This record gives sequence, C-alpha cells and structure tokens, in this order.
Amino acid sequence: MKVAFAGTPEFAAVALEAILAAGFEVPLVLTQPDRPAGRGMQLQPSPVKQVALAAGIPVHQPEKLRTPEQQAPLAAAGADVLVVAAYGIILPQAVLDIPRYGCLNIHASLLPRWRGAAPIHRAIQAGDAETGITIMQMDAGLDTGPMLLKGTSRIYADDTTGVLHDRLAQQGGELIVEALRALPDGLSATPQPAEGCTYAAKISKDEARIDWQLPAIEIERRIRAFNPFPGAVASYQDTLVKCWRARAIDASGKPGEVLIAEGAGIVVACGTGAVCITELQKPGAKRMAAGDFVRGTAVPVGSFFS
Repeated sequence: MKVAFAGTPEFAAVALEAILAAGFEVPLVLTQPDRPAGRGMQLQPSPVKQVALAAGIPVHQPEKLRTPEQQAPLAAAGADVLVVAAYGIILPQAVLDIPRYGCLNIHASLLPRWRGAAPIHRAIQAGDAETGITIMQMDAGLDTGPMLLKGTSRIYADDTTGVLHDRLAQQGGELIVEALRALPDGLSATPQPAEGCTYAAKISKDEARIDWQLPAIEIERRIRAFNPFPGAVASYQDTLVKCWRARAIDASGKPGEVLIAEGAGIVVACGTGAVCITELQKPGAKRMAAGDFVRGTAVPVGSFFS
C-alpha cells in the first residue's frame, strides 16, 4: 500500500517513523508551513517535515486544504490511504474522499472521551485513571468517526503531559502499523457511542495561573497537566514563578500561604489540603529543585504565593 501522511508535531513524527520502519511506501507527507521559533525566531521545519526530508519524501505545506490546487499533490500521489496525526488543519470531505481507503486518524484518547485538541492535558487534569490511543476512520466531524482499533494506557500518579505524550506517541505508532497491515483485508469499524463524549479544548496560557482556592489535588493535577506547556504559574514577591512538579499532601492554612520551605519542597496551602512544590523556575533561569530555589530566594513561613 501507498500511505500518505499528514501531521506536524513530535507525536506525529513518531508515527511516521513507525510507518516507514514497517516498510510502507510513503509517496507524500503533508505538514504545516514552517513557523518561527527559538530566540532568533527563525523559520523552523516541523518534526514531521524533518523526518520526511531525512527519508527523501516529498513534502507539501499548504496553509489550508480547501482548494483543488491545495489538494492536487495528494490527489497526484496515488495514495491508498492517508494517515493523519495531530496535523492541525481541517480536512474537507473532498480530501477525505481522495484515498480509496479514506483517512485514518491517530487520536490520543479513548474516544469518545476527549475529542479535540488537547486530550492528553485534559485527561491528566481531570484525574482520569487511564487513557490511550484510538485509530479511527475520519469523517467530516471533529474526532467523530467510527473506531477501528483501541489501545489503553494507565495514567500514573506522577505522569506529566510530557511523559504521557511520549508513551502515547509510541503506542500510536504501533497501533497505526497494525491497522495499516489489516486494512486491505478489512477492519471492523465501531461507531462511537453517544454516551461519555467530552471535549478537550485547546490549552490557553490563562488557564496556567494557579488558583490557590482550589483543592490541592486539583492544583497538583494542573501542574502535571501543564508540564511542559504552558507551565503552571504563580506569583511570589511580585515575580512570576513556574511550578513544574508538586504533590498534594495533608496540611492546612490560608490559600497560598507558605507552611514549610526547605530542601524537600515548599509546602503551600490550598483551598483544601496543600501542595508540596519540588521543582520551580524563575523567569530567565533554568528549572531548579525546591532546595536550590529557597537557597537563592528567601521564602519565609507565613509568606504567600498569589
């Protein structure tokens, strides 16, 4: 089979590498246009583009896929199927109809839970015990197509979005190869149930500000969910501080009040319980352990994070 591929970030690049390693012919890769990044804000190719160029695969980078001209390279590629993973561009019905086997999507949740842009963040934030990968046949809706394969993955108590992302990316690569190998002989498609549908809205930086009135367990989940992006933020002595790692503990005080500040962690009271912050970051500095933070910044007991 000829397998065209559409994707942009690292999650998708892992899947493309798995497809290539399995021996499938990839005549074309679609990815978003190069974007400015880094300190110099120079144009940077996406992780998917980097994999494609290294493999000598033609790359098409339209802003949208609405017009026949934008769709022409895919139509000319003669692909039997298009695999889509975190592409970031909506595929109109005309594109879904081009490959004879249609378009398969690698989605990082157990659909219909967490349809949408940020399923990994939202699963951790909600305190889900497990998540996984769903391989689905794409339709015109947002992650609404029938399901072909599913694989589950436990969410551990210390999982961050970064850690869970990497685990799911590997699982996604394995499952899409399994699906592609079975596709010519027919894969049974299961419609998504109407019950249990939730939407994983895109993460905004405004969400990252810590509300110390919330219960400690919710704050701890948010810190893990927003690691590595956008990073949970609090203010201490009029300085914005990113909190990268913390755990909920049984302690009490006024919301935002520092109860303990030592090498093992900075304990801050919440609406219910407290969190022990073990890794922080000041603006312009590297991440540091709580012990290094308190050696460089006075954090007296009774002071407040806001």
